[in-house]
Amino acid sequence: MFYLGMDVAKAKLDCCLLLDETSGKRKTKAISNSKSGIVGLLAWVAKQNVSPDVLHVVMEGTGVYHEQAALALADAGVTVSIVNPAQVKDFGRGLAVRTKTDGVDSFVLARYGALLKPKTWMPPAPEARILQALLARRAAIAQDLQRERNRQEKADATDTPGRIQQSLADSIGFLVRQLEQLQQVIDEHIDKHPGLQKDMALLQSIPAVGPQVGGNMLSVMHSHNFNSAEQLAAYLGLVPVERQSGSSVLGRARLSKAGPARIRAVLYMAAIAATRCNPHVKTKLNSHMSTITQKTLDGEDGTGGGFWQSTG
Repeated sequence: MFYLGMDVAKAKLDCCLLLDETSGKRKTKAISNSKSGIVGLLAWVAKQNVSPDVLHVVMEGTGVYHEQAALALADAGVTVSIVNPAQVKDFGRGLAVRTKTDGVDSFVLARYGALLKPKTWMPPAPEARILQALLARRAAIAQDLQRERNRQEKADATDTPGRIQQSLADSIGFLVRQLEQLQQVIDEHIDKHPGLQKDMALLQSIPAVGPQVGGNMLSVMHSHNFNSAEQLAAYLGLVPVERQSGSSVLGRARLSKAGPARIRAVLYMAAIAATRCNPHVKTKLNSHMSTITQKTLDGEDGTGGGFWQSTG
């Protein structure tokens, strides 16, 4: 297997083909971030006597700019891995790489693939990609709507000309209609695909999970391959990361926050609602709070003394 690191930018893709893992012999090439660029890359790789079935391309998940290249490569029969940028950065530090250029980044990605053999990325189904695009558009419109409402609130509190107030009202009305129409399109899209519809019904059977949370979770679950709930939680950055070393470092466990922040924000609001209406969450929360209270009383919370000692 030959490994090719691909550093992704909006306009171009810097590629590093690792020809020999031991000596580090490599070839580099920069191509445009387009379908024609991928065609040219495959032709260049073929000149190096490397066929698509023995090529493993490793790239970072950088917004949306990697998606076109990943899909085109997967359709061509190339093994593709999309890795976490933070992990690659730490890997580069382990190799004592201090220089930060596109060419160096692509070489680090190639070495990362050769040494760690990251799992193969599976392209999501077309209906999942469409759902993801619809949800992203809805989120953008919702943000625009909130900004306009904030401007309207400021306008109402100041001496603002009537024309500006009317412009704000027209803009808000337009965005509200856009949001309603887009939500209808999302609902119809989910209803057209039995797999999406079934999973959406299961998600919404959980107290505190409504259409917004369910839709976002649906797009994540159908765009990635998770074998367990633990893997999904890790992807979303919801797993605790401990910070402890000997007796000098004893930090509290915190969320890793390694995944998409937008989904965590949606889940946060659902969690707040779940503390009131989800009996399982309420029971778990009460048990957790009781444990914290008891540790505080016993002086096991890291404060150096029990509650009664500190107040006595």
